[in-house]
Amino acid sequence: MSPETAKSQETKAKLLEGALRTLTEQGIAKTSARTVAAAAGVNQALVFYHFGSVDELLVAACHYGAERAVAPYRERFAEVTSLSELLTVGRQIHEEERAGGHVALLGQLLAGAQTHDTLGPATAAGLELWISEIEKVLTRVLADTPFGEFTDPAGLARAVAASFVGIELYEGVDAAGATAALDALEQLGALVAALEDLGPVAQRAVRHHLRRTGRR
Repeated sequence: MSPETAKSQETKAKLLEGALRTLTEQGIAKTSARTVAAAAGVNQALVFYHFGSVDELLVAACHYGAERAVAPYRERFAEVTSLSELLTVGRQIHEEERAGGHVALLGQLLAGAQTHDTLGPATAAGLELWISEIEKVLTRVLADTPFGEFTDPAGLARAVAASFVGIELYEGVDAAGATAALDALEQLGALVAALEDLGPVAQRAVRHHLRRTGRR
């Protein structure tokens, strides 16, 4: 890699980090070439040189931030063995992401998607990284349970992700309510775990009931 290319990559990384920091600390309304460049410690002309526009920089920053956020948790997701454990891990991730300012960032991206056409697809693509990991876990842990043949892991993964996104945003106005919602999800996971622990005869009865219900 030539010195010029290395410097270019370094500048782009600074701008991506600066964009994420500006969104988190100042909000979408105050995110501009000037504020991002100031946060990055570079000339604002470099925003347009490297990304063409502020919107394109925000799109790139969204992808960059999402991949950086998901990557550390992939190994943890791979170790999950039950739905209740997935919900517990989800709660741990929620706490870590909130402490790192990522919940505030997500809120700004969702707000920005209402006025910046390119941010909607970019934010959805970022969320898809989380959804993909959740779907892998659900496919694996539900396969040998009575629910395996009656659930859609892809749809359920989106429902789980949407629940956590909603709780993260709701927490800003009702922290106690958000905690109660997380508690309720964990209770639901415990109920599913209890069904998973049923013996073969009871599990066959559950499958039979679900098949009969599904035919109605």
